[in-house]
Amino acid sequence: MARAAEPGQLDANLSMFTVMCALHAGGYDAEIDSPNNHPIRAAVVKNLASRQLKTAAEIREWLENRKLGPKNLDLNRFISFALSVQGPPNFGYKFASHEMPPDVVPLAGFERLLSRFYAEAQIEELYKQAQPAIDKMLERYQEPVVQTIGQVNGYLRNPTSGYTGRRFFVYLELLGPPNHIQTRAYKDDYFLVLTPSPEIQTDYIRYAYLQYLLDPLSFKFAANLEKKKPLIDLAQAAPALEEYYKEDFSLLATASLIRAIEARLDKKKDPAQALREGFILAPYFSEALAKYETQEASMRLYYREMIDAIDLKKEDKRLMTVDFIKERPKRAIKVAPREVKVALTGVVKTLDDGEELYRAAKLEPARAAFLKALQETPDRPLHAKAYYGLARVAARQANLELAEKLFSKVLELSPDPQTKAWSHVYLGNLAERAQEPEQAIQQFQAALAVPGATAAAQQAAQQALNKLSNSPKEK
Repeated sequence: MARAAEPGQLDANLSMFTVMCALHAGGYDAEIDSPNNHPIRAAVVKNLASRQLKTAAEIREWLENRKLGPKNLDLNRFISFALSVQGPPNFGYKFASHEMPPDVVPLAGFERLLSRFYAEAQIEELYKQAQPAIDKMLERYQEPVVQTIGQVNGYLRNPTSGYTGRRFFVYLELLGPPNHIQTRAYKDDYFLVLTPSPEIQTDYIRYAYLQYLLDPLSFKFAANLEKKKPLIDLAQAAPALEEYYKEDFSLLATASLIRAIEARLDKKKDPAQALREGFILAPYFSEALAKYETQEASMRLYYREMIDAIDLKKEDKRLMTVDFIKERPKRAIKVAPREVKVALTGVVKTLDDGEELYRAAKLEPARAAFLKALQETPDRPLHAKAYYGLARVAARQANLELAEKLFSKVLELSPDPQTKAWSHVYLGNLAERAQEPEQAIQQFQAALAVPGATAAAQQAAQQALNKLSNSPKEK
């Protein structure tokens, strides 16, 4: 069977292999003629096609009925699914329904079909037949993975591969279309999924591992980063910078730091290029890292000092003259932990439309979309998202009493961690506005206690708590 290379947990994944077999049996053929495919893909497709599998027809029908058929199939969501299940023979989910990754929700029921396909197609035997090819690919990647992780650990002076309870996995999937690179972060596990490619994807392994190690620091020192947040306004002028960086300063700061570290480790990388792409703190971090290299503290201990030393006026002056590029060079890696953009249908699309309208300040159309979503599904977590949208609309329209009732309704409906945490934050803000500090504190503390909440929500809750604790007490 596939072996794990420590550190970094390099391996293949039987759940993902099974999912890819099922998709191919259902007609999936993206980039099937590419010369960069691994030969095992064609061999497995031929094997599956040579048998008259009842579940193959069921899979094809299941995909078509949900408008997820082969021609429109988004592989991203099925990779998320494979990483969200326990494995054969039942493929039960690792998460409670309210913890489910959003892009996996539309695939509810696929696990039962996959379980029957696994048995009928004798995937365990097929996996054993593919094992020599899988092992050969793992051997190809083993030394580069170990060296890359060792290089990063050495630079950050990291004695282990992360924090207690957290794990970093690199999965190779030979049945996937070539040159695909995916990252996911679920609870305490971080995944990098690679499909066949002519070159070993060392740069992406390093980037993903740096993100895995640095993300917790951005949360731990969220209050320190918050003081530097005004700089994010200068990133708005960078046309090549993705929108999620423009909305989340901690994410932007982490990405800038990663690009600076890459430049210190690889002289082919240039922090000035990263700056022109919109990673506005890359030059500062490059300078700060030169100082970091002259002292003995690890990055875990030095990070706060480096953030605190950011001079807003100096950086503002530096950034005022930047000539941002219009198009960023294509980079296949996907940022985590963030939702993967997928082709949406049904109630999920209605909710997404509502979010777009809300962000555009079209409050009444947004309200109508969220109300429509309530009629399109009986699913409690999706109802929670709809009520969450309605609550924010009410808050924006200054109907605070209604907003409070709606946010409270959200918490009764098994919301996902992000929706739950932000609902507590909003309720805390409403309580603070109503001059009920004790209730506000309870809500902010509840937000911090939500497992799986985003760093942005927890940062907002912590900042609000700090503000309340520093407020003068009435005598």
